[in-house]
Amino acid sequence: MEFNDFTAAQVRIARPTDKFEEVIDFYVNGLGLKQIQQFKGNGYEGVIIGLPDVNYHLEFTRHIDGSPCPAPTKDNLLVFYITNKNEINKVSDRLQKIGYGEVEPDNGYWKEQGITIEDPDGWRIVLMNRSYE
Repeated sequence: MEFNDFTAAQVRIARPTDKFEEVIDFYVNGLGLKQIQQFKGNGYEGVIIGLPDVNYHLEFTRHIDGSPCPAPTKDNLLVFYITNKNEINKVSDRLQKIGYGEVEPDNGYWKEQGITIEDPDGWRIVLMNRSYE
């Protein structure tokens, strides 16, 4: 069965954080993603971060009253499939230099060809050395 009810112009994953500056530093200066936009309004400020020329974005927001942001499970992952191992090493080294080293993944599959790293809020990313197929 095939569903073609709509065509998405963009996909964005949004989440609140109380570590706004640290999260921006992690994803922009550490991981190397591009800061696309910042915004303020309705008691919120936020930042949109993504891969250059790709319509998949991350959005992080902070509310003036703070935001309850419980840590996720250790298997909530944002996975980046990167086929070039040297690129993975470069990103991993850059993240380590700003204080974010490799952590043990909950699922051993991610360790076989990947590196798992926690962001400032405890959310995990995986730099996976393979194609996404």
